[in-house]
Amino acid sequence: MLPTIAGLFVGFVAIGALMIALERLWPANRGQAVLRRGFALDIAYWAFTPVVTRAISRGATIVGLIMLAVVLGWPIDRVTFTSGFGPFGAQPRWLQALEMIVLLDFIGYWMHRLFHGRRLWRFHAVHHSSEDLDWLSSVRVHPVNDLMNRLVPAIVVVLLGFSPLALAGVLPFFALYAILLHANVDWDFGPFRKVISSPRFHRWHHTGEENGRDKNFAGLMPLWDILFGTYYMPARSPERYGVEEPVPHGLFGQLVWPFRKVELVGGMKPRS
Repeated sequence: MLPTIAGLFVGFVAIGALMIALERLWPANRGQAVLRRGFALDIAYWAFTPVVTRAISRGATIVGLIMLAVVLGWPIDRVTFTSGFGPFGAQPRWLQALEMIVLLDFIGYWMHRLFHGRRLWRFHAVHHSSEDLDWLSSVRVHPVNDLMNRLVPAIVVVLLGFSPLALAGVLPFFALYAILLHANVDWDFGPFRKVISSPRFHRWHHTGEENGRDKNFAGLMPLWDILFGTYYMPARSPERYGVEEPVPHGLFGQLVWPFRKVELVGGMKPRS
């Protein structure tokens, strides 16, 4: 079901009030205004992503799962698409949800690294184009980026036999946690900094500082970055965010920019 205008407004006010309060109490970058650079653009994404992007992603995911069922000869019925199958599908839903949180975070780590590669970077650069990072920056996601981040994990968990209903219950958790990770909050979770991804951990992923680039890909568990050599966690927060590429500042411009021919500016080389 698509969200209503009233629902989007209420969600924005409720989540925004909480996040802004946290950002005022524990700021990472002091003095950053609520109405910072790109605020109006991210408001546009707040409306566009749930109504348009998520509708496209949801429809493509459903079509993809149905095509997968046809290819594998599975019956296309309610039981198949709600209960799952095999040893994973036989487990209680709560246990499936816990297992999927770990699995989806692992898949998300590698999907994230894939989008930092040359072929897909421009779609992901849209998300990294925020120069003043806060909670609202989390919604600045290109539809192609969102589609692949939803379609690939969904196909994997369904192939393994997990219940799609359990998957649907887990996805809102990741969405809400992503909002917290982008907040202008200087939290690193102390002794748990290598266990749970913190706002400071993720802010280093968004930094424009060279040492922090292509680091901290995990959305929930830094374990993946530690295991695969991409963990980076200095004692301070970064001071600069954004990308070198000339990403447009408007919604339509950002939607079409990744499809345009690469333009080199100031001698800048394409991402390798």
